[in-house]
Amino acid sequence: MKYRYVLFDADETLFRFDVFAGLTRMFKAYDINFSRSDYEHYQKTNKQLWIDYQNGTITADYLQVTRFNEWAAKLDVPAKQLNAAFLDAMAEICEPLPGAVALLNKLKSQARLGIITNGFARLQTVRLAHTGLKDMFEWLVISELVGVAKPNKAIFEHTFALMGNPDKSQILMVGDTASSDILGGNNVGIDTCWLQHPGEQLPAGITPTYTITHLDQLHEIIAL
Repeated sequence: MKYRYVLFDADETLFRFDVFAGLTRMFKAYDINFSRSDYEHYQKTNKQLWIDYQNGTITADYLQVTRFNEWAAKLDVPAKQLNAAFLDAMAEICEPLPGAVALLNKLKSQARLGIITNGFARLQTVRLAHTGLKDMFEWLVISELVGVAKPNKAIFEHTFALMGNPDKSQILMVGDTASSDILGGNNVGIDTCWLQHPGEQLPAGITPTYTITHLDQLHEIIAL
């Protein structure tokens, strides 16, 4: 077997991440009927913040507070409180993507598994417990706790150290976001598998070792 270690991204690779549903659920507690136009307005700020976070120009704390500053002013509620409520709502509604549980059950006996996520600690740990997948993974590496985000080499090197620095040829990184998961893997010289969602295209200059459109296809790659 070629890969003895498989590292996964979390959001939209193993777990469904429906931001609109999470925001709708969260804002109900504040008697706000959160609309699609509200969501589009929120994403104008949120998406750029995530790009800045991946590029290392802002911190996790700055991202989490800043994305809710406008709503904090409207509701007279601290932005930090809104962010915490949002992460809790996301943990409550989280479900594994189709095929994720079956895949992990197959792989568990064949490879050692880990997660590297740019998500936040409050969500990740609760979500793994909620979905019953906590014991599947030997390593859970969260950018907020490490201090750097994918695609930065440092978060991968930190993970490799936790793993005992195995031969890089035995490690596969799996993720849906080419600009963080695949580029990050490219940066540290490990093989990568891009989970391509409908309508998504690879950015120029980023090349995965494999491309799949459904998690079921990953087992064939691992079994090589």
